[in-house]
Amino acid sequence: MAQEGKIDSVIGKSTVINGDMKINGSTKVDGTVKGNINAKDSIIVGNEATIKGNVFCNNAIIGGKIEGNITVQDIIEFQSGAKMLGDIICKGIVIEQGVFFEGNCSMSQKEREHKEVKEIKEPVK
Repeated sequence: MAQEGKIDSVIGKSTVINGDMKINGSTKVDGTVKGNINAKDSIIVGNEATIKGNVFCNNAIIGGKIEGNITVQDIIEFQSGAKMLGDIICKGIVIEQGVFFEGNCSMSQKEREHKEVKEIKEPVK
């Protein structure tokens, strides 16, 4: 899981992003994203954050609201107060008391491969 100091990008509380994002590393979302997020590593969604789109990552910690499906290669953790409206595909899941989840969850001990979760290439210089 992403450790403090290992986050490559932060989307601040007053930031609104309209469009898809590809992150070659980990990101923390405290604002609003209206679009899909594809992160090579981890995503941390703060308790005031909102994502309206699908999320693809290696690990996730969710404290805010997601309206869309999420595919996590390893572990997803929902913190108290989180809201998830959509389907989850993961290897393992942790749900604290006080989480709202409406959707389906599919878990497997086999490593899942999803066409959206792949190494993000560096741009050619």
